[in-house]
Amino acid sequence: MELVRGRSVVAIVAALLALGVTGSAVAVAASGGAGLGEGQKPPPSGATTPRPSTPKVSKRNPLGGRGMWIWEVGSSDHGSLNAIIAQAKHYGVSTLMIKSSDGTGMWSQFSRTLVSTLHARGLRVCAWQYVYGNNPVAEANVGAQAVRDGANCLLIDAESEYEGKYVSAQTYIQKLRSQIGTGFPVALAGFPYVDYHPGFPYSVFLGPGGAQYNAPQMYWKDIGVSVDTVYAHTFAYNRLYGRPIFPLGQVYNGPPASQIERFREVGYSYGASGISWWDWQEAPGSAWSAISRRVGRISGYKAYNNYATLGSGANGDVVVWAQEHLLSAGERLGVDGGFGPATKAAVVAFQSAHGIAATGLIDQATWQALLRYPPAKVTWVIRKHKQTATVANAFTARSPGAPRSGAAVVPASAKDRAKGYEIPRSLGAGRP
Repeated sequence: MELVRGRSVVAIVAALLALGVTGSAVAVAASGGAGLGEGQKPPPSGATTPRPSTPKVSKRNPLGGRGMWIWEVGSSDHGSLNAIIAQAKHYGVSTLMIKSSDGTGMWSQFSRTLVSTLHARGLRVCAWQYVYGNNPVAEANVGAQAVRDGANCLLIDAESEYEGKYVSAQTYIQKLRSQIGTGFPVALAGFPYVDYHPGFPYSVFLGPGGAQYNAPQMYWKDIGVSVDTVYAHTFAYNRLYGRPIFPLGQVYNGPPASQIERFREVGYSYGASGISWWDWQEAPGSAWSAISRRVGRISGYKAYNNYATLGSGANGDVVVWAQEHLLSAGERLGVDGGFGPATKAAVVAFQSAHGIAATGLIDQATWQALLRYPPAKVTWVIRKHKQTATVANAFTARSPGAPRSGAAVVPASAKDRAKGYEIPRSLGAGRP
């Protein structure tokens, strides 16, 4: 997907996919016809390029396999744990994602007794919490409590309420990790279309020390697109953050069984090792059958494997992410979430140093080289009741001794409103 001067070619990709076109034709359209990485020169001799870090998913990962989200236990099989267990077993569900808290308040439905009962029957249990960012320390505390109650993983349902809240997201992540450790599996379950939400702090939730996994809410029927299109758009932006993606599909709101099966087939074709569904209490019998029928990868299917292309005029957290990597590579620029002249100059300098055509676009080849560097460690701060910073002074030269961290101005893009809400806002907040 290209995002240049605020424009997107999602419509072009959607049209191609609707016609059954996949593979290179879609890749060219989605990249704006530029920078697919073919024929690029290797880095000049003597250049030092860090090796890419490929996230690996443990075979025992609780997000692997088939999962089902539960909003209210009492509204799922009338609250009968025996019935829930029997139904999960019948349809091959291996992990239950059960709401454990809303904001700062624990839900009584999630308890050590509940978790131990489900564990005893061979089911994994992930807690999920809806967070708002108004009291991130307390939200982290209740998230950690669910872990102490025996959860196999923790899912962060952060949506519109967290837009613009970089400092809150950072505080939440730091407080949470201080209690549950750096290795406990955590996933972000947020908006799938990163480019629609320029102010959302994806780079914090999915950045260093944050969630190891990404479970975007890919509700294609609510978005109004095909299954293939929701995958192409979601993966083009989310894979930039380098976290394994576990698609979250919909069985609520009556999607046809054929589309549910297609969601699974395309997911496997994209290499997903686990798919979960929202949600138990709204799933009709036809949906349960569709999530359990035997399907596999689509023969000959070519998943859209390119990164979104960024250029002048682009804005949002994905630009923040690119700027953090440029800083780590030693380029001069600030982190403001806007693709302006300084960012373009840094991109050109980076491309020239790495033997890439100096187009000033962060295209496929540029992303591949850029993502080999870790993102700069940025500390977002609040001063005098405002989100302010000093990070630009921390990165002033491309040299081995250049600092790789600093206190930073919360990016200007944090104030940008969402360009649209592709799924219902605040889905999962409070009670149904």
